[in-house]
Amino acid sequence: MGLKNKKIFKILFREKPAMMLVELRNAKSEVYASSLAKNVDCTYSHVVKILQEMQREGLIDFDKQGRLKLLTLTQKGEDVANAIDCVRGAL
Repeated sequence: MGLKNKKIFKILFREKPAMMLVELRNAKSEVYASSLAKNVDCTYSHVVKILQEMQREGLIDFDKQGRLKLLTLTQKGEDVANAIDCVRGAL
């Protein structure tokens, strides 16, 4: 595992970031950073910082709508969220 991959691994295998991906995958409607922060009980600024890392790694996309950023999972993000849920279910 390269240094770059190690960094995203450390990010994803903390509870809040992992749950952010699962929340995005399970969302029934549009998700914004502010609503995601509320759902995972995290500050908005912390969520945005993690989302920026996830975007750099190709896990999510931002779709700017005025002042709001709509969040969507990429296929890679969907795969990772599924794997996280699978691991969580095995525990």
